[in-house]
Amino acid sequence: MDQRLLHTPEGVRDIYNDECEKKLLLQDNLHRRLRRYGYHPIQTPSFEFFDIFGREIGSTPSKDLYKFFDREGNTLVLRPDMTPSVARSAAKYFGDEDMPVRLCYLGNTYINNNSYQGRLKENTQLGAELIGDSTADADAEMIAVVTACLKEAGLAQFQISVGHADFFLGLMEAAGLSREQEEELRDLLSNKNFFGVEEFVSTLHLNEDLKRLFGMLGVLDADGDELAAAKRFAASYPRILRAIEGLEALRNILEVYEISRYVSFEPGIISNYRYYTGIIFQGYTFGSGEPIVRGGRYDELLTHFGKKRASIGFAIVVDQLLAALSHQKIEIPLKHQTVLAVYTPKTREQAIRWACSKRADDCSVELILCDGAKSKADYIAYARRNHIAAVHFWREDGQETVRLTENGDE
Repeated sequence: MDQRLLHTPEGVRDIYNDECEKKLLLQDNLHRRLRRYGYHPIQTPSFEFFDIFGREIGSTPSKDLYKFFDREGNTLVLRPDMTPSVARSAAKYFGDEDMPVRLCYLGNTYINNNSYQGRLKENTQLGAELIGDSTADADAEMIAVVTACLKEAGLAQFQISVGHADFFLGLMEAAGLSREQEEELRDLLSNKNFFGVEEFVSTLHLNEDLKRLFGMLGVLDADGDELAAAKRFAASYPRILRAIEGLEALRNILEVYEISRYVSFEPGIISNYRYYTGIIFQGYTFGSGEPIVRGGRYDELLTHFGKKRASIGFAIVVDQLLAALSHQKIEIPLKHQTVLAVYTPKTREQAIRWACSKRADDCSVELILCDGAKSKADYIAYARRNHIAAVHFWREDGQETVRLTENGDE
């Protein structure tokens, strides 16, 4: 046999045993939390037409997409991002709804990263989208839901960095920067190279107010006084001013939710997703080199699908969250309650009827026909490897149950 058949392609991996059980349990817990906030589940296809994620949408660069063709010659892509898919669905099925629509989802995304980046190319995302609400209250609800989900996962230390897309875009507009200059500054900010940002800004010919506003690109946690001062500097720049006022309004509502300690205001935050038009945010914690949450407002995205609806949403990268929980030694408690029933040909009928009865009572039973070449110890060892709670032996001369604990057999 070709040994290569046992391996997965670069960037994807198998998940099994306890890790898989923990991932499924975490997803169930988070999904239940989203339902408590009134979000309704939706599923979208794993692949879509190329234009759903094309350059005009502002999702993922074409070179990072997995592309293929259908029988009719249409270009299809594996979805790299859930939001455009949900936006398409919302425009199609809820386009005439005049009240807010709350949707939540769970699915895998696929991005063909460069190999040297060391990132997974397939990730599971769990998230929510609030469509049809343009208020700061909707922005605050999104961040409150993210906070609730991260606490539900078991995290105690995490930070949600919040900015506004129009702060950066307003600066570019006010300073009259070229496309090349904008991309250079984006790269510096993406890499948190604030020394480079400072050096870049020093080469520009800016008035004093703009210099002060550009200086806020390196502020990682702007307080109320700094935002108030920024409003004064932005008095002549309406786009920047609206962004700062949006952050202020959000800050006030978050205080009502009593989650301000988890939120920092970072005016210079930017996103690779160009469809964001307002509040943008990213969630961080220890043990993950990447954000575990990304989100923001995308009021123009649905116009690509024939509808104009203000919208905001977020996605939790489940794989990144699991890595962080593991690094912080935060356990996802699994309840191992499966019983292994070992029977012989003569006790088959009794064992099967017993197992069916137990399963009807919502118990987990694994049946296995006894192999005469294997001993009682072999079955107990098998049960331990698979985290089975007890082994029930059905023999002609009677029954025996061995309950398993971490320290030994009972």
